[in-house]
Amino acid sequence: MPTFSAPDGTLLAYHVSGAGAPLVCLPGGPMQASAYLGDLGGLTAHRRLITLDLRGTGASAVPEDPASYRCDRLVDDVEALREHLGLDTLDLLGHSAGANLAVRYAARHPERVGRLLLITPSVMAVGITITGDDRRETTQLRKDEPWFPEASAALEAIISGEGTQDSWRAMAPFYYGRWDETARAHRAAEDLQKNPEAGAAFAAAGAFDPDTTRPALARFPRPVLLVAGEVDLAGPPRAIAEFAELFPKAEFVVQPGAGHFPWLDDPTRFSATAAAFLAA
Repeated sequence: MPTFSAPDGTLLAYHVSGAGAPLVCLPGGPMQASAYLGDLGGLTAHRRLITLDLRGTGASAVPEDPASYRCDRLVDDVEALREHLGLDTLDLLGHSAGANLAVRYAARHPERVGRLLLITPSVMAVGITITGDDRRETTQLRKDEPWFPEASAALEAIISGEGTQDSWRAMAPFYYGRWDETARAHRAAEDLQKNPEAGAAFAAAGAFDPDTTRPALARFPRPVLLVAGEVDLAGPPRAIAEFAELFPKAEFVVQPGAGHFPWLDDPTRFSATAAAFLAA
């Protein structure tokens, strides 16, 4: 497995799959091993995926300084990967919480980004508010599902600040367009792929600075694709559409019937959308 050294000496690992021009992929979680991205719905038929295990996750080493898990500090790891790969510019994909890292990198190093893909992105880095009502409205699209009553009650507990780990487990079906065997297996693997300490530090004070990031993105000169899942309560389409408006050259797509992992819900549609954007 290929590795490289971060600026602080932490040894970081990445995985290579597929053929074609490289696409660097930043996982979410936050701080989840990149294995959950799989082949991104067959995107490996179009691009060579470079999926990074962020520090302290997957095959990457645990850093000496736990504060280095903070999102803004991870930007230096992405830049070290670009230099290691010998790329003047990189096409960059960020999923979920990884989109925060992707936009922080793009804001700091705009000249190093070719095309930017933000897949069901978290909006913390740009200060967009997603309310409980936004999430409730999105979940109503699933009201006829047999698991809806239990999952909806769990969501209400979480919104009210009374959620437990059982609440988060009960709410899991909302993150998938289909709560089938594939989705259940994907969710079950998540607990073994996350680093809780790193996840807690990822959004620590100072991790995000929307007042400087938003103006930087308004000047970002490269093409951007934002993909929302129609039924994704983590990033309701309304919020992702607002995110897209921050960029001068953004394309916004809502994948029908998709949750937070659109490449699982409709692999063919997802990979076709991403490949067309990358090839344009």
